[in-house]
Amino acid sequence: MTTIYSSATEMAQALSKKDISSVELTKLHLDRIEAVDGKVHAFLHVDSQGAIAQATAVDAKRAAGEKLSPLAGVPLALKDILAQKGVPTTAGSKILQDWRPPYDSTVVAKLKAAGVVILGKTNMDEFAMGSSTENSAYGTTQNPWDLTRTPGGSSGGSAAAVAAFQAPLAIGTDTGGSIRQPAALTGIVGVKPTYGGVSRYGVVAYSSSLDQVGPFARTVLDTALLHEAIAGHDERDSTSINAPVPQVVAAAKKLDVKGMKIGVIKELGGTGFQAGVSQRFNEALELLVAGGAQIVEVSCPNFEYALAAYYLIAPSEASSNLARFDSMRYGLRVGDDGSKGAEEVMSITREAGFGKEVKRRIILGTYALSSGYYDAYYGSAQKVRTLVKQDFEKAFAQVDVLVSPVTPTTAFKIGEKSNDPVAMYLSDIATIPVNMAGIGGMSLPVGLAPEDGLPVGMQIMAPVMQDDRFYRVGGALEAALLSKWGKPLLSNIPELGGM
Repeated sequence: MTTIYSSATEMAQALSKKDISSVELTKLHLDRIEAVDGKVHAFLHVDSQGAIAQATAVDAKRAAGEKLSPLAGVPLALKDILAQKGVPTTAGSKILQDWRPPYDSTVVAKLKAAGVVILGKTNMDEFAMGSSTENSAYGTTQNPWDLTRTPGGSSGGSAAAVAAFQAPLAIGTDTGGSIRQPAALTGIVGVKPTYGGVSRYGVVAYSSSLDQVGPFARTVLDTALLHEAIAGHDERDSTSINAPVPQVVAAAKKLDVKGMKIGVIKELGGTGFQAGVSQRFNEALELLVAGGAQIVEVSCPNFEYALAAYYLIAPSEASSNLARFDSMRYGLRVGDDGSKGAEEVMSITREAGFGKEVKRRIILGTYALSSGYYDAYYGSAQKVRTLVKQDFEKAFAQVDVLVSPVTPTTAFKIGEKSNDPVAMYLSDIATIPVNMAGIGGMSLPVGLAPEDGLPVGMQIMAPVMQDDRFYRVGGALEAALLSKWGKPLLSNIPELGGM
């Protein structure tokens, strides 16, 4: 019997056999959202009418005998940073409130073409600037494991929706860890593909050289199926890679790591990492060894500087990207009473429309790009970026994949770090190097920390356009963990009620 607790793969199989219709499956998830989202606040906009219309169309095609994609009819939650024609797209900011794009982003177009049913838009840190979803202009998302804690960010709404069984699949974006970190804190799978592997056309930009769209799901195979559905070259994105999509679905099904060399990054662990996080990470390494893999310790000394460099590069690009929100073309417009000039209206609008963290990063980025400081700050940060890439290249010359904990701690309390930006930034210390180098990475749940019973994630990293490697390792480790636990990790999640 298909329920909201089934995997996306199981749902797809049931749909293919006509054991359930897409309309029925979509209504199950819309009912779940209605029942529990008042507690979780994963969604900013639920498109019930549009979702049912999409599901009805899929059912009609299936009834007519048309050939459908593997995920046709399966529901999905979409981060509110991707343009969807006619549907509110706010990027979590007041400055874009009520904006309805006249076009679809490439990822949304691919999802529609695949027959994936989009349930609605999920909450996020404003313009993807944050690690807790507390920076949203529309309220904080709660972690389904513990409603007093954050689900991470900036894609916290998408991660929480999947963990709370409101959707089997979700889309997020990852600029410095914004898919992998919330996946780890909510006990699901999240992937940041190789930069350029998934089109950014139609994604509201934060930091253009770092942003990447990617999938969330509850299993490695489900994540791989969604990854293949959204990946591929796009002429409308100048950074899109014109190369075949890695065979991630086949890799996820292989369930074998025999003979693989797995590198443990010395700089991403130890001091500053919660004991339970390190314990579960080391236990996962033991399972990989039992599966025939070889563990090799590698050093990436320049990772020490990656966090500081990131918080110069990303804000600098943000200060440029966010200049387009000028109150003139679209979005919020405040103070235009006829007595003020355009520059004053623009200033009043940006003051009212941008939140505290966005303003902080615009100011930081503008300063770093200013005359007399460009070489000292932005230029130096780009040199560090090159060193980080070189560290990865040296490491991958020795091993097939690299691994580390995703985050230093489990999910932190709402409000715990909101008044300490530096403490918040440190949440991404293990994920940022991946974005700096443009490689791909996966967050895989490897257990619950004994101190607090909250999820722990392992990060698996692979070279550029070799994303199939981390799916192979992730699939094999997931199978070993499932055998060890006897049931999926999410079976331990507290019931939110409503079903």
